[in-house]
Amino acid sequence: MQLQLSTWPEIEAHLAKSRAILIPIGSTEQHGPNGLLGTDALCPEIIARRAGDAAGILVAPTFNVGQAQHHMAFAGTITLRPSTMIAAMMDWAQSLRRHGFEKLYWLNGHGGNIATITAAFSEIYHGVSFAGAGHNQPPLRCSLRNWWELPGVMDVCRQLFPVGEGSHATPSEVSVTWFGYPEAARQVAMSPRIAPNGPILDAEDFRRRYPDGRMGSDPSQASAAAGEKIVSAAVKALIAEFNQFAAD
Repeated sequence: MQLQLSTWPEIEAHLAKSRAILIPIGSTEQHGPNGLLGTDALCPEIIARRAGDAAGILVAPTFNVGQAQHHMAFAGTITLRPSTMIAAMMDWAQSLRRHGFEKLYWLNGHGGNIATITAAFSEIYHGVSFAGAGHNQPPLRCSLRNWWELPGVMDVCRQLFPVGEGSHATPSEVSVTWFGYPEAARQVAMSPRIAPNGPILDAEDFRRRYPDGRMGSDPSQASAAAGEKIVSAAVKALIAEFNQFAAD
């Protein structure tokens, strides 16, 4: 069930059954020669929507721009300042809380978001703790889960790609997007086959170290069939974890 494809009476009726909502959150940034710019937002979105359809979970619109300043030397990347992202997450949380949502499960697709999301949670809780209504207000709870850390998911990824998984523009994440959007699949020769690895600093340094945008990966191995296996494992784990979060 998707919030943006629902009417307000449908959401009001859903709130009578559940006060929890699933929010995909990611980034719009380069993902190497054959990876989509939306990869880090599309992966949690693809997984979340399938979990929503399978288990009746309410899925919010995707928060699809995040912390990507280190990718800004590659065309098409869009980034937010940390303060802007925190403020936007605060507004999302306050809007949802105003309607009665009490549990916000954020399914993240970008490692570079983690520090800012965690800081945003502190800001959100600060606002709740110091609200004028005091301690009689229902609690608001946030949960952060990176999709690749859902139980069992990395086991599948390692089985599919024992060599060349890497840490950015990985065959696993590219495969997930190709499963969701098979028309986006494209074959590009990688040279070297496995990209170099190293630190992440500023945008210009990143472009010098990783000229085609990859980090330790060989996404030429990606396939929609592999993506289907990864998504299947992720959806199963997500449903179980979300339902436990909603029930606690």
